Amino acid sequence: MAYLLNTADDQREMLARIGVQSIEELFAPIPASIRLNRLLDIPPALTEIELSARIQELAGRNQSTSEAVCFLGGGAYDHFIPAVVDAIVSRSEYYTAYTPYQAEASQGSLQAFYEYQTLICQLTDMEVSNASLYEGGSAVAEAALMALNIREGRREILVAESVHPEYRQVLATYMANLGVTIVTLPTPDGFLDPDTVTKAISDRTVGVIVQHPNFFGFLEEPEAVTQIAQKHGALSIISFDPISMGLLKRPGQYGADIAVAEGQCLGTPLGYGGPYLGIMACREEYVRKIPGRLVGETTDRNGKRCWVLTLQTREQHIRREKATSNICTNQGLFALRAAVYLTALGPQGLRETAELCLRKAHYAADQLTQLPGVRLQYQRPFFKEFTLSLPVNVEVLLVRLREQGYFAGLPVGRWYGPQLSQALTLAVTEKRTKAEIDGLAKAVEHQLAQAMPVMR
Repeated sequence: MAYLLNTADDQREMLARIGVQSIEELFAPIPASIRLNRLLDIPPALTEIELSARIQELAGRNQSTSEAVCFLGGGAYDHFIPAVVDAIVSRSEYYTAYTPYQAEASQGSLQAFYEYQTLICQLTDMEVSNASLYEGGSAVAEAALMALNIREGRREILVAESVHPEYRQVLATYMANLGVTIVTLPTPDGFLDPDTVTKAISDRTVGVIVQHPNFFGFLEEPEAVTQIAQKHGALSIISFDPISMGLLKRPGQYGADIAVAEGQCLGTPLGYGGPYLGIMACREEYVRKIPGRLVGETTDRNGKRCWVLTLQTREQHIRREKATSNICTNQGLFALRAAVYLTALGPQGLRETAELCLRKAHYAADQLTQLPGVRLQYQRPFFKEFTLSLPVNVEVLLVRLREQGYFAGLPVGRWYGPQLSQALTLAVTEKRTKAEIDGLAKAVEHQLAQAMPVMR
């Protein structure tokens, strides 16, 4: 087991080298009001055998999608991953090559990232893609920073309430000290009404952020919102579902300025929340403002095809206050997974996957809304996710369904409060079978029939 150990003699030598007598003196500059003034409840030391057993015990408390039928969504989905994805990315030359700091030594990695960028441009119908970001939430925030750099002087961002609430939290964190006003536009009908944008937008607005399909699973009107934003000189920022591109119109087709996404659905397993992949693409006119890395193709002095880091300014590393973002690495392994996944499926495979998701989600919604008291929260078209209104306590229902072998969805009230405390969002991917969907419907029906007071 790997470990680091500093003996008492080591500590004394290090303290003496920096000119202090004790650990307490080292931490003296930290104000007492913010220092930890309580004893930590740390158990006694364990042997390696005991510690290994303890970690295995704790890990055993987790439940995975192999132990229950998964209808979870909200940015993390149980999609099928072709075996070729693991077979390729597990090769040592890919698995160990994370960041290409030295382009001349990283031609394989650079080519892989170039292929990824090409595929993302084809997926979104946009002109430029970077070599990935951290995940979907930070991709939204980075898009907002990019918009601020493009439209200098504007300090207001409009964001739909139907955008993933955690993405909006990340956005608020990024903007907290930049003098930027974030205006959350209400979505009482489950989507952002373009008229709401028209009333809220001004010459201070730098960008309008919409998620399509949105957090509730329902479709927005991104084309209308894009036109309104651009009419007022603001940028249109669209957060999309990559799988939905098999059926829905692509951001570039309706003129979006920046398109971002969570790329977990493209060949990355759920993994208890990460690490995942942030996707970003934009119009070519904004290429010099795009964050992170961008790989380009060129020829070497012998005329052979090769790859380089393009527009990779030194400010990214040594003068960060001048940089377009703080992205100094990327999720290279997960970008490669996405590239292999998209290549394996191809356009027809992506369309078939999207069609399966669409059909199975609508079948599930039809079965569940036949149950007494269950209805769609909003009367809107949806893709692979949808939100139900239930006549029982959703949190209690989810616990009971988990005991029956179903991860039955996300309780919307966790983020949206009492007004949606009885709302449940479910995701149905191509992996879900008719038997699994019917089984969930019967399990929900059984729980509704119990009508236990604790659930009301």
